[in-house]
Amino acid sequence: MNTAPPPLVTAPAATAVDTAKALPAPALSAPALPAAHPPVRAGRVGVLLVNLGSPDSTDVADVRRFLGEFLSDPRVIEIPQFLWKPILNLLILNIRPRTTAQNYAKVWTPEGSPITAITRRQSEALQGRFGPRVTVDWAMRYGSRNIPERLKVLMDAGCDRILVAPLYPQYSAATNASVVDAANAALASWRWQPALRTLPPYYDNADHIEALATSIREGLAGLDFTPDLILTSFHGMPQRTLDEGDPYHCQCRKTGRLLADALDMPVRVTFQSRFGRAEWLKPYTDATLEALPEEGVRKIAVVCPGFAADCLETLEEVAMEGRETFLAHGGSDFAYLPCLNTSPPGVEMLERLISRELAGWV
Repeated sequence: MNTAPPPLVTAPAATAVDTAKALPAPALSAPALPAAHPPVRAGRVGVLLVNLGSPDSTDVADVRRFLGEFLSDPRVIEIPQFLWKPILNLLILNIRPRTTAQNYAKVWTPEGSPITAITRRQSEALQGRFGPRVTVDWAMRYGSRNIPERLKVLMDAGCDRILVAPLYPQYSAATNASVVDAANAALASWRWQPALRTLPPYYDNADHIEALATSIREGLAGLDFTPDLILTSFHGMPQRTLDEGDPYHCQCRKTGRLLADALDMPVRVTFQSRFGRAEWLKPYTDATLEALPEEGVRKIAVVCPGFAADCLETLEEVAMEGRETFLAHGGSDFAYLPCLNTSPPGVEMLERLISRELAGWV
């Protein structure tokens, strides 16, 4: 016979998370608490989607602040800080923000940065899919709407169990581990900490591969040409990250392999977004785009299966610069196929992944 006492909190129905407002506080069951007991907020489950982030605007000052935070993360730049900080502050942050701001301006939308708008819409699309006791929120690792802020909002709303979901299919210390670092640092000073889970990387998850394949098939069906090749472009990482044990390179390769099997088409894996003079993971996307026409590959479709949401790197670096590079070197047809974003296959895939991680909580 179950003799457990009734829960202390009556959970309200899940509501969408408003950027400017705190989440609704759960109501207390009056008989459950003794007189004069401090307010207790508990009994809900939170899901926090996390992506990289972006500047607040295309103003150079906003871009400089964003890059300063991003490039100060020792998970991102693994150079000793006493060597790196002078280079960052005296050189990079005086040169790079202006060019980066111009690039952001090419892809900025009425809703703001694409990655911000899409991540918000992903959160809204998932709201209510896990039952009335679960609230879905979203945060960015760098810039506004940060992880500590949104964890506090969830906890204040009664979410004493929280799933942190980094939207990075392939694991890297510079992405997934940095999210976990930020979440743990935020909780370090809290008296009452929530139970915390983390969404694992899903690079080879069958639901992820099928969602990618479905999205790509739909994209290909809308083209007026048949590609000779599907080129996958993953965000680059320094070669030393592979040498020191980061699994990112292998996981990208496996995603590409599984995608080729699912599509029954030739798929080539490349890496973009190099920074600095060190050797990065190869083959490089830009160099591959230059070389493909000489190999007889003149019609391609490019996808970025390492990104859950389109962003500066996919929309400007690949869809714009990559197209120019390929056509300038003899290519005849180039198509960029969007990330999963808020497409039905993408949202349904996230729902299934998150549902599995909430087992025992919901």
